[in-house]
Amino acid sequence: MTQTDFQAFGLADTLLKALALLDITTPTPIQARAIQPQMEGRDVLGIAQTGTGKTAAFSLPLLHGLLTRHVGRPVPKTPKALILAPTRELASQIADSVKDYTVGTKLTHTVVFGGVSIRPQIDTMRRGVDIVIATPGRLLDLVNQRAISLSGVRFVVLDEADRMLDMGFVRDVMRIVDELPEERQSLLFSATMPRSVEDLSRRILTNPVRVEVTPEVVTVEKIAQSVYSVPQKAKKLWLIEALPGFEKTVIFTRTKHGANRLSEDLAKAGIEALAIHGNKSQGARQKALAAFHSGTVPVLVATDIVARGIHVDDISHVVNFDLPEEPESYVHRIGRTARAGKSGIAVTLLDPSERAKLRQVEKLTGLRFDIQPTNFATAMPAGSAEEEREDRRPRRGRGPGQGRPNTGGGNANANAKGNNRRRSGHGGHGGHPGAGESQGAKGGRPQRRAGNQGGGRRSDRPSSAGRTVNG
Repeated sequence: MTQTDFQAFGLADTLLKALALLDITTPTPIQARAIQPQMEGRDVLGIAQTGTGKTAAFSLPLLHGLLTRHVGRPVPKTPKALILAPTRELASQIADSVKDYTVGTKLTHTVVFGGVSIRPQIDTMRRGVDIVIATPGRLLDLVNQRAISLSGVRFVVLDEADRMLDMGFVRDVMRIVDELPEERQSLLFSATMPRSVEDLSRRILTNPVRVEVTPEVVTVEKIAQSVYSVPQKAKKLWLIEALPGFEKTVIFTRTKHGANRLSEDLAKAGIEALAIHGNKSQGARQKALAAFHSGTVPVLVATDIVARGIHVDDISHVVNFDLPEEPESYVHRIGRTARAGKSGIAVTLLDPSERAKLRQVEKLTGLRFDIQPTNFATAMPAGSAEEEREDRRPRRGRGPGQGRPNTGGGNANANAKGNNRRRSGHGGHGGHPGAGESQGAKGGRPQRRAGNQGGGRRSDRPSSAGRTVNG
């Protein structure tokens, strides 16, 4: 059974008032399906990507339980609830949401991660808080130093469990679980459900209710996706010409070094851009996200390790400078746009060596992409990645002016062709990804739009800043 308003769940009045202040009135699909079982005390296995409202889906019932069943002052070093996240960005954003939801209550929380001094986090735990939001590595540091005891935890959440395992945290997670009491309510949320996550859920959850929001449905519907044929060495030039016509843009690269180099090259070309990745300090990462969120810097260059930590509602474009190694990461990348009910544009710059990766993306998403030619694409023909394997017949020419990034966008999902697979491209716009650019005769080269030039710690652990927040 799903509910259509938050009041029907029986949440505490203070939580309902906080939601009203945030103008949150209607549960998202994952909230409608996941909150009620938690209110009944059940463990939950939730499958949903970022941007679906899953933070509220696990936070609200947890907070209700603390307000109604586990009341009382915080005990020093002994939190009542634990939320684990894979990265410092996600941990910080969960903490921000918890702060919003606990307005008008006496509940306290803190967020802990590495990359910053552990001393303030130890001091905070000594005073006592109700909720700890943490990355696994730093939490174990606190456990090992006896600065925190998990014996009093009554609610535990593992958020983005698949990413946590991808980052090598499975042993840390199991060590943390071993510190928890047997009597607890456990929740596990993941964007995908590989066998490793299923195995983890069986070790952590007891007779869980499984709720699911299919990733493909969430990410594809409102995102216009297109692929451009651009050799690796020419991708920077393509971006320098295209970005002045884009708005708020996230560019994904395969490596940290590549992110640094690309952001520097864009800056030299007069395009304000900052890089964000795991090697950046926490201060640098937060500064870059703040500048991007405010619009001071219109371009953010990122790696997959922080893809799910970027939560900005008005991102207009996502650019895959390099296709990811795992096709699931493509889905998470493009999910940075088309948030909060808005539409978005996703562009992939495809080097000939990346065709196999594109075929994997097509297989996962059920889409078939038309590879748009550009003036840079002297080394590869246009066409679908799947077509190279299935149909080598020549395609009909597209005529002049095709293959330029144009911000006018339409929907990328066209009618199904062959094997009932959908074909991705902009209806009537030749797959152009942008809006407000003129269409010149230079095939594949974007036309500039006037007036819009804008512009000694363990290193294997994600981290974040410790703080205590009184609601």
